[in-house]
Amino acid sequence: MKKSNNNKTIFVGLSGGVDSSVTAALLKQSGYDVVGVFIRTWQPDFIECNFREDRLDAMRVAAHLDIPFLECDAEEQYKKSVADYMIGEYKIGRTPNPDVMCNREIKFGVFWDFAKSHGADFVATGHYAQIAHSDGSYKLKIANDPSKDQAYFLYRLTHDDLSHILFPIGHLLKTDVRKLAEKFGLPTAVKKDSQGVCMLGDLDLKSFLSHYIPQKVGDVLNEDGEVIGSHEGVTFLTLGERHGFTITKKTPNDGRYYILAKDIEKNTITVAQKNDESEKTHSMTGEQKNIRMQRCTWVSSMPDINKTYTAQIRYHGEFLPCVITHISGDSTHIEFETPVRVASGQSIVVYDNDICLGGGIV
Repeated sequence: MKKSNNNKTIFVGLSGGVDSSVTAALLKQSGYDVVGVFIRTWQPDFIECNFREDRLDAMRVAAHLDIPFLECDAEEQYKKSVADYMIGEYKIGRTPNPDVMCNREIKFGVFWDFAKSHGADFVATGHYAQIAHSDGSYKLKIANDPSKDQAYFLYRLTHDDLSHILFPIGHLLKTDVRKLAEKFGLPTAVKKDSQGVCMLGDLDLKSFLSHYIPQKVGDVLNEDGEVIGSHEGVTFLTLGERHGFTITKKTPNDGRYYILAKDIEKNTITVAQKNDESEKTHSMTGEQKNIRMQRCTWVSSMPDINKTYTAQIRYHGEFLPCVITHISGDSTHIEFETPVRVASGQSIVVYDNDICLGGGIV
């Protein structure tokens, strides 16, 4: 982790969690001049406010490590680039990934601008990812702990971004991070991991969206087009979900239903049961091999056409064999070895072995 760190100043995004706390401790131990920074973002007044408690934990960590503590105000940009983006996407029936935008626009956008203006040489966070550096080239690598790897959420970072970012815990297992937190005596050593939307926390998404998108009761259809239930708004639902709708016509032998397709104009969803019979029909109900991605970004260089890579269609999803068949501007066509079903608005992230190449939005 050491790289000519004499007199190098690193601003660490202290979230109040154990991962960022250990990040700061490791960097200080390595001889860097470390400054802890709490990034304050927007929260609507109708959800429970968590940032004050997290900010207090971040301050405790900074005090324990005897490092300066600052606050970066990212409220306005978060509201515009993350919250409004998420709400807007759901309004038109897409399923966005706000964590991707939060990392791109806030943690490595607003935060870096803040750090740079205050004299920082680098920024660091507690993300589980790695950066490979060789001969002036930077590449984004998956973490050593596959259960915590976050490269999927970081695919919109650029080569320039990686040149001033450090991920000090990316090579560690989560269990090792907890042990280090205890070793350093950090006040966050036993704090539970945060859940939910990036920097908003664990929230009921439907309840959150209902403040901005009116609920509208619609029909639930089976694969034959028969009405078998109801839901409270197609915009609140996404492909693959097993809840958020009510089945009124079912038999005792029915299995669990999941969402197979959505029709935004008609405000209907089509559902199926996860069994051998429905598995045979998937190719006719939304799965496809060839998918077009838009707003594509590539970390260091564009992928080769027709070379076999792997891709994830969701966070912690399986690494699926694929090839890139065409690239034009920020639009890319990707072909999977076997048909997949992925919701519009989601991110597909492409890998070459353990290197994250980048990706785009369906």
